[in-house]
Amino acid sequence: MTQMIFVNLPVSDLEKSKAFYSAVGFTNEPKFTDETAAAMQLSDAIVVMLLTHEKWKSFTTKDIPDARKTAQVMNALGAESRDAVDAMVDKAAGAGGTPDCNPKQDYGFMYGRSFEDPDGHIWEVFWMDQAAVEVGPAEFAEAQG
Repeated sequence: MTQMIFVNLPVSDLEKSKAFYSAVGFTNEPKFTDETAAAMQLSDAIVVMLLTHEKWKSFTTKDIPDARKTAQVMNALGAESRDAVDAMVDKAAGAGGTPDCNPKQDYGFMYGRSFEDPDGHIWEVFWMDQAAVEVGPAEFAEAQG
């Protein structure tokens, strides 16, 4: 079985968040969606669960932080190319997200940009040259001269 990750996010407006994630490239899985939660699938292994605040509170007694003011996590997604990084961030911006909420990263072998969803959750989208992945960034840079 493929190991999966489910990223659970509290959202203030479920329908708005579903529309945002659909515009960015996620697909709604109706078998796991109701008026309190929506499963938004990016791949066979990655699912984002959008949870209303009421649903979120049924899982934990911790307060829901305002993600526009505080950051607890940054979710990172790998992309197939630099163009794919730009395309996803541009889609997020077009759907009401905040593009480049963190500084762009361009190290030659790695390129990344970020966006915030309507609730302020941060997503980093990055591309990395496979040669750098195989040998490590320092060795790759040294080999490049």
